[in-house]
Amino acid sequence: MSLRDEILEQPDAARRVLDRGRPAIARLGRLLGRRRPAFVVIAARGSSDHAALYAQYLFGIRNGLSVALATPSALTLYGAHPRLSGALVLGISQSGQSPDIVAVLEEAREQGCLGVAITNDPDSPIAAAAGEVLELHAGVEAATAATKTYTSELLTVALLSGAIDPLGAAERKELGRVPGWLDQALAVEPTAERLAAGQAAMRRCVVLGRGFQYATAREWALKLQEVAQVMAGPFSAADFEHGPLALAEPDLAVLAVATAGPPLEAQRELLDELRRRHGMRLLVISDVPGSFGPDEVLAVPAGIPDWLAPIASIVPGQFHAYHLARAKGLDTERLRSISKVTTTL
Repeated sequence: MSLRDEILEQPDAARRVLDRGRPAIARLGRLLGRRRPAFVVIAARGSSDHAALYAQYLFGIRNGLSVALATPSALTLYGAHPRLSGALVLGISQSGQSPDIVAVLEEAREQGCLGVAITNDPDSPIAAAAGEVLELHAGVEAATAATKTYTSELLTVALLSGAIDPLGAAERKELGRVPGWLDQALAVEPTAERLAAGQAAMRRCVVLGRGFQYATAREWALKLQEVAQVMAGPFSAADFEHGPLALAEPDLAVLAVATAGPPLEAQRELLDELRRRHGMRLLVISDVPGSFGPDEVLAVPAGIPDWLAPIASIVPGQFHAYHLARAKGLDTERLRSISKVTTTL
């Protein structure tokens, strides 16, 4: 199965998450009701680290929990034993093979914490190290670049948020619409292919996002790096104004994720300034018609609530990176210097 095939499979993968993942979520919800974690610690690498960033926003905003992204090297390289008492400790990995993620979950178990593995392989080392497993049900992902496992991770994190604090009727209905929104998001491919063809000379860019969509900006940048060999620097739109704005110049492309929600107005002002004052070229993933020029937008379906928007919003970024690579004459199935499973200590 090719990278493009796996992008196209994401609506069906989301349906599997919703259909097959609920029993494990229900069991975990009962356990969480008894344990009531005081905070959350998450260990992840690569695309899974961006799912962890989404979880940091979601658990903080929806569940009122402080969330820390773990520093696995503190354990594996420095021999430290951070105090995890009272934490829900998550390990997120599509392959479940990374020894450093395993080390964090083993430390959690030794300290009596509730550990949960989110993985596509329920028989993997991180699954064995965790007390509970949430399987992604994404099916075999053959392409080196993660696509369907990433969106399945995001959806599983959203379900986990509902296990921590029960979903309301409106939220349950919204979750059920995710596969349909992913279906609609796939319609952006011809636009992504056309715009990418005009960017074949791109060698560097910045990618901006804020709030829930900061995770999307980081994942889009990663796809550009690994698939299209573009030096893509991801930034929070707010952080970009605190120094990196000095990079602004006409030959530096600006990519952004700016969908409806609290961060939109400030992002729109920043992007307008970059266009007018600095002459920078824009490409924006957005669901707000008329906010940007017709040749600047990769559209996503309107009406997706802020807390679920990253699941569909990454699809245009995946297509853009894929078609940009093809416009450059690169092999999207054999990525330079990287492999599907990367193990780090």
